[in-house]
Amino acid sequence: MTKYGEQRDSPAVTAEAEASSSTATKRFWTPGRFVAILCIVNLINYVDRGVIASNGVNGSSRTCDAKGLCSAGTGIQGEFKLSNFQDGLLSSAFMVGLLVASPIFAALSKRFTPFKLIGVGLTVWTLAAVGCGFSYNFWMIAVFRMFVGVGEASFISLAAPYIDDSAPAARKNLWLGLFYMCIPAGVALGYVFGGYVSIMLDFFSVGNHLGWRWAFYIEAIAMAFFVVLSFCIKPPQLKGSCFAAKESKKPSTSIETVALTHAEASQIKTVSPKSKSQNLVVLFGKDMKALFSEKVFIVNVLGYITYNFVIGAYSYWGPKAGFGIYHMKNADMIFGGLTIICGIIGTLGGSYVLDRINATLPNTFKLLAASTLFGAAFCFAAFCMKNMYAFIGLFAVGEILIFAPQAPVNFVCLHCVRPNLRPLSMASSTVLIHILGDVPSSPLYGKMQDRLKNWRTSTLIITSILFLAAIIWGIGIFMNSVDRSNEKSDDEVEEEEKLETKADNNSVPV
Repeated sequence: MTKYGEQRDSPAVTAEAEASSSTATKRFWTPGRFVAILCIVNLINYVDRGVIASNGVNGSSRTCDAKGLCSAGTGIQGEFKLSNFQDGLLSSAFMVGLLVASPIFAALSKRFTPFKLIGVGLTVWTLAAVGCGFSYNFWMIAVFRMFVGVGEASFISLAAPYIDDSAPAARKNLWLGLFYMCIPAGVALGYVFGGYVSIMLDFFSVGNHLGWRWAFYIEAIAMAFFVVLSFCIKPPQLKGSCFAAKESKKPSTSIETVALTHAEASQIKTVSPKSKSQNLVVLFGKDMKALFSEKVFIVNVLGYITYNFVIGAYSYWGPKAGFGIYHMKNADMIFGGLTIICGIIGTLGGSYVLDRINATLPNTFKLLAASTLFGAAFCFAAFCMKNMYAFIGLFAVGEILIFAPQAPVNFVCLHCVRPNLRPLSMASSTVLIHILGDVPSSPLYGKMQDRLKNWRTSTLIITSILFLAAIIWGIGIFMNSVDRSNEKSDDEVEEEEKLETKADNNSVPV
């Protein structure tokens, strides 16, 4: 029995209190703050890629001069006695994990909350980074690099659709640009961080065998905070996901609509088991067929594969090529500084230009083709220069132009398909650009250099491939492309029609 003066909360009051609490949480996690978290995580992911490629961490193999005097190897390559080909395989091992896990996470996003999947992936990433620091031979570090790739796969497939949904319509490309700016900035910071850690630990006489390992420990500590955060915050609903559909159809709790609420609930319960019983593999196959029927997606990804083949070789071998051609004393710092400045200017510049010229798919392809063509020309001319300062000037302009496609190419991936296919579009794009792009390019470049023994010739050959990427993206300009980002899938339209019909038939006025 309820005492006099006490009052039970009605369902309407309880719902109102919950709504108020939810609103307060949403006010704190504004779209801007949420995207900032995603950008920082992306930055740490790519710092790791720069660290593994830096001279301070990656090091060099044992070398001997004509008189037979040998210098000890340094870093990972020196400690594990790796050839350039084996060294390139470390990059490929990371990519194998990324490629295998990306479509799996994309498929699971239809059954589980996408942001929780990101949390699971970042947990795997953090533990694997620690494992890299504890590795004592080539195979051990190769396996842990593979699991770092698995962890990153969850993030790379699902983060971009969240940003595309959260960004204001007039600034979508700018927000995507901020996110993808973290790629060159992260890699460059990784070069600098890897070299700095090595220098500092040598200064304090920690020792070569321990020095490079601390780079992995520190980045794992930095990521651990965001692992905890990913399980604590409530992200916005992802457009096109089953969770967003459920949220949009959530019935009102007001007294006037209580009868309709029960009718809708009963109808939803009759539909839900049917969708859950569908085989995940069959759904995945159906989505893949729909995705690869999009010709715009195929042309975009073919250009992206060719582009990424060169970028992958640049990012992994750039500091060593700079040292080999121009005998730079601080190749990590020079390449790192250049990539940070040029990457930020190029990525944000490409995003800004696309927003200004009206972000249609044909206009995006024009930007992709033009920036890649002129960027390739400047980079090719740079590596022909014998003077280091002439190289730096031309290469800086080339890098700005080459980094301009970072946001636009992913804008095409997100907008040439329906919302429910966006995670799969990003995952498939990621798989293809790596498995056919930078996975083979790093060891192939290493193999070519082992054979030619000429850093300038090897780099000019790899740079010329950028011209092919510009030609492929140029084809996209003339295609009949339609922005499909606001379309609903056939299944969503059919399900909504059924629910509306059944709700109308079963509604009872109060």
